[in-house]
Amino acid sequence: MRCEIRHVTEYRYPKAAWDSFNQVRLHPTQEARQSVRSFHLHVVPQAEVTSHKDYFGAIVHHVHVHEQHTQLRIEAQAMVDTHALPDPGPTPVAALRGARGPLTEFLVPCPRVPAGAWPEVFGVTRPDDRDDLGEYLLNLNAFLYSQFTYDTAATTVSTPLAEFAQHGRGVCQDFTHAMLGITRQLGIPSRYVSGYLYSGGEMRGAEATHAWVECFVPDYGWLGLDPTNNCVAREKHIKIGHGREYSDVSPVRGTYYGGGKGSMSVAVYVYGEA
Repeated sequence: MRCEIRHVTEYRYPKAAWDSFNQVRLHPTQEARQSVRSFHLHVVPQAEVTSHKDYFGAIVHHVHVHEQHTQLRIEAQAMVDTHALPDPGPTPVAALRGARGPLTEFLVPCPRVPAGAWPEVFGVTRPDDRDDLGEYLLNLNAFLYSQFTYDTAATTVSTPLAEFAQHGRGVCQDFTHAMLGITRQLGIPSRYVSGYLYSGGEMRGAEATHAWVECFVPDYGWLGLDPTNNCVAREKHIKIGHGREYSDVSPVRGTYYGGGKGSMSVAVYVYGEA
């Protein structure tokens, strides 16, 4: 599937700001499930732009605006081809025992996904060693989809996982952090994925960057699961990058001098064709 993405972030300040520095993670990844045909970053006013790859392999752009300004516009445009991949074959949960060591960073607690008895908190049944891992993850994905309510007004980016657990209302970020808390407590290496979703009006979370989970399946690799939409991450999911939690892959964040209390708006457009 060919996807064309346009992501516009605008900052407005009541007074002049200067020395604005933003860290931008909007470049889609190049991997087996997708190929990046093009990527362009447009910044107004004129900015100094550099880039590097972060610890997890994502391309990060650094946008530095030296001059005074009351408005900053960062627009990313990308064209990506996504590819169908086979589903994992039968794999017992016990196969994870030899795979956990090298993937410890996707098992240990982190600020937004702290340690806790999350399977019990969310009412999840722990798997048996003989259970098929892929089937268990699909069932878990469906269970969380049925338990949570998608509500864009219920949480913010700083809402703790424990608070979300109390009312079960939130957005893709909350659904994803909850699934990470559960799978990691079960000994399943799992990582947070940030990206885009081509929904055609059929799925939730396409109005901005989307989030889902990748769980490690031995002899297969990373299986993408979207608990917000109860589906496997396939051709309609365009990946930007992954990390332990949201803060590792937040799309745009930065600092500036002056300006007063600014406002930010974000618009995301994803077009696709088979």
